[in-house]
Amino acid sequence: MELNPGEPAHNGTSNVKDAMMSKLAGLLLLFLPLSAAAVECPALLNHQFTTLQGSNIDLCDYRDKTILVVNTASKCGYTPQFEKLEALYRRYKDKGLLVIGFPSNDFRQELKNNSEIGSFCKLTYGVEFPMVSKGSVTGANANPFYKQLTVASRQEPQWNFHKYVIMPGGKAVRSFLSPVEPDDPELLKLIQPYLTK
Repeated sequence: MELNPGEPAHNGTSNVKDAMMSKLAGLLLLFLPLSAAAVECPALLNHQFTTLQGSNIDLCDYRDKTILVVNTASKCGYTPQFEKLEALYRRYKDKGLLVIGFPSNDFRQELKNNSEIGSFCKLTYGVEFPMVSKGSVTGANANPFYKQLTVASRQEPQWNFHKYVIMPGGKAVRSFLSPVEPDDPELLKLIQPYLTK
């Protein structure tokens, strides 16, 4: 058999490969609806935020992790908790824990803008865990995520450094008052069963 130089060779092997690829693609399509349902985002975590550094964070990306949410302020008596929050984040970030900070001036103790807040947190406490843009966490002006946290836990932040622990899948929320340190045994006991070894 003679081939023209610009013409690809056709043989039985390529036809078999094409048929197999077609069947494989068909099988994959059967499973797409199942996988889409399996990765559906819980309503509590269906929120996106901009960080102090200007990048985006989607809480749906962390639906399988334990999330520690903290409303923060740079000029509060509890501000030194940043150090323990950062230590907790560094220790457990690769084991399934997200620590995320929500700077707020609701209690009149936060700096003027995101740039000042970001510099303060980084330079004073070496904060590397995600910190979102400054906003409200209490009352009618609270962001929708915080409104949901308040409903889920039945407790609105009473002061800066109020903590919420969200269980994987957003199935449960536990609230901790400001004086509870990030390394408090009760808080650690709650999150540790969900961390990978």
